[in-house]
Amino acid sequence: MTLNDRALPDHIRRMWDEDRASQALGMKLTSVSPGRAEMSMPVRDDMVNGHGIGHGGLTFTLADSTFAFACNSHGPATVAHSASVRFHAPVRLGDVLTSVAVERSREGRRGVYDVEVRAGDRLVATFEGHATQLAGEPT
Repeated sequence: MTLNDRALPDHIRRMWDEDRASQALGMKLTSVSPGRAEMSMPVRDDMVNGHGIGHGGLTFTLADSTFAFACNSHGPATVAHSASVRFHAPVRLGDVLTSVAVERSREGRRGVYDVEVRAGDRLVATFEGHATQLAGEPT
């Protein structure tokens, strides 16, 4: 994480501390505010597929992790119930991907989030995530 831990709400700091998958992929959580999150991830040699480009599943994973922090930014535990991705350009070894998730709508226990993933100024993927607050969590 690159943020000052004191700047994060406790539930976000705990969520990051327990997110071994994102950490193992070299992701950094760079910003979280209500309904918004930003993350980054370097494209390493173990992330390149047989075509010599970044594996799309890992680009999706970065977008999904960013979406997770944005939809949990309000406090109640929230999870994805569906997501889709569109790849716009290939990702290359050595690229540093940045991902920004923004809340489009939030009503009751459900929310919709738009995520853009970029390599520098190139748009490489867009992601739409639908979230649902877990049962038993306060609205």
